[in-house]
Amino acid sequence: MQITLQNIGRRFNRDWIFRNIDYTFTSGETYAILGPNGSGKSTLLQVLNGSLAPSMGEIHYFKDNKSVEVESVFNQLSLAAPYLELIEEFTLDEMTDFHFKFKPYRQGMDKESVISLLNLEGAKHKLIRYFSSGMKQRLKLALAFCSDTPMLMLDEPTSNLDAQGMDWYLNLVQQFAADRLTVICSNQLHEYSFCKHQLNISDYKK
Repeated sequence: MQITLQNIGRRFNRDWIFRNIDYTFTSGETYAILGPNGSGKSTLLQVLNGSLAPSMGEIHYFKDNKSVEVESVFNQLSLAAPYLELIEEFTLDEMTDFHFKFKPYRQGMDKESVISLLNLEGAKHKLIRYFSSGMKQRLKLALAFCSDTPMLMLDEPTSNLDAQGMDWYLNLVQQFAADRLTVICSNQLHEYSFCKHQLNISDYKK
């Protein structure tokens, strides 16, 4: 999978969040989108995943050297972000089943192995609304990592996680991110220290 940005910019009203971004994201590589809170990291991620149109420039997607229409990009990616909500009326068992109706499991994974990875076997029939913030974040990450998609996009992946949860997140990266186009939005070094490439939003505000 490849994403090519050509002179990309996004503004709200008259204010440019970023502009003049020329960049290429390629499968098998890890990228960190950096910048302080409110700088536009999440906005750029939404442009990358096709949920937000750029105000200027062009974005192109390719899979196996064939063009992918922006309307179909969601089929190629897994996303975990603070602004994406889980369905709190579902149990863990139901939420897992629902998610994997739309995304295939990674090879060797199934519902039981996802729940085992979460270490929540005893909470299969517990409503998501009764999960702690840390449990919800773990679930978001597990669903994203365990989906068989060529792109993985994570926004503030360790928010609401304790030190043990951060280690668990890094283990997921080692297990499930190696062969994907992985993009991390963060301003916390422990979340993106493994990323080979960095794009700083502050460089595109002129």
